[in-house]
Amino acid sequence: MRIGIDISQIVYEGTGVATYTRLLVEAMVKAASKDEFFLFGSSFRNRKPIKEFVKNLRAKNVKGCVSFLPPKFLEFLWNGIHVLPVEFFTGPVDVFHSSDWLEPPTQKAKRITTVHDLAVFKYPETFQVRGGHDIVENQKRRLYFVKHYSDLIIAVSETTKKDMVEILKIPEKKIKVIYEAADPIYYPREKTEIDKAREKFGIENEYLLCVGTREPRKNLKRLLAAFVEIAGANKELSLVVVGKYGWGEDSAKSKIQNSKFENKVKFLGYVEKEDLARLYSGATAFVFPSLYEGFGLPILEAMSCRCPVVTSAVGAMKEIANGAAALVDPESVSSIADGISKIYRNQRLAAELKEKGFSRAKEFSWEKAALQTLEAYRQL
Repeated sequence: MRIGIDISQIVYEGTGVATYTRLLVEAMVKAASKDEFFLFGSSFRNRKPIKEFVKNLRAKNVKGCVSFLPPKFLEFLWNGIHVLPVEFFTGPVDVFHSSDWLEPPTQKAKRITTVHDLAVFKYPETFQVRGGHDIVENQKRRLYFVKHYSDLIIAVSETTKKDMVEILKIPEKKIKVIYEAADPIYYPREKTEIDKAREKFGIENEYLLCVGTREPRKNLKRLLAAFVEIAGANKELSLVVVGKYGWGEDSAKSKIQNSKFENKVKFLGYVEKEDLARLYSGATAFVFPSLYEGFGLPILEAMSCRCPVVTSAVGAMKEIANGAAALVDPESVSSIADGISKIYRNQRLAAELKEKGFSRAKEFSWEKAALQTLEAYRQL
């Protein structure tokens, strides 16, 4: 089979879509040595990561197809006026898989699209208008093309599938659920490695860890308010926030600024994966009270490092945790605070969640996701 895949998103290192694309492609190339892969990437200024990714696969059955066209112009051609078949770049392919809701016209290839979430419908207020560019309307327009032009849609969770059926009215038979998995780089680290990370980032005492792009949907404002509630009674506990700046952070930080606990919160920004694995491994708990996720990959990352998890009792987070995490109401500051306190004060519960989470994370693998995805291609 000749398989075309859009890997343009790998240039956005640290995002969920980039991680999904990179790890899925790597696993499929390993699993299907008799198939041919044509990896398409579009970037006007940042083509180097795409070329390096293809080169580092070191596989004879892989060919890179990098376009010099700016992604926005390509989106206009594909999702705007629906011209220029993808085979113009890849050559003849049997299927073409997009992980970013771009629906290129094809000559003969069947089209597969992965949909990660429907946050633009569920929580449109958590998206920012940038330079007059309305992300919500743009994403809704893209999903219109996904609905009408994809031959198969891959949902990363049952929650996302349910949302697509209910909101977009897509027939269930057109959707296949294939779970993601944590990057293999996330595994329990030794104390010497954890201490190394503590020293590097200036973390002296026990700490809670929160990971994710700092934007309203991640619910940082309520997490900070919850931390203030428990910090007085837990003076040795600090909060470490990892993730790139998104928007709305200033409003969230107002919950901690000018309080006596301000110096107990560290904002680290983006952290390399090796260091992040060490931080997960050393944390008292990983706290992820997001309002909405299509999957919630950081939950599995933390579980893979034997870190007890506190997360939202809604949607995909509850689905992925599946009884192996402390669940809280993400819209209640007191519920988040209580969930953290239960783990911090109850060592038996913390130990139990470490082992339950570690076992749960093992149920997911990129090898499994790759084989299921390849089988989905062949059934078209």
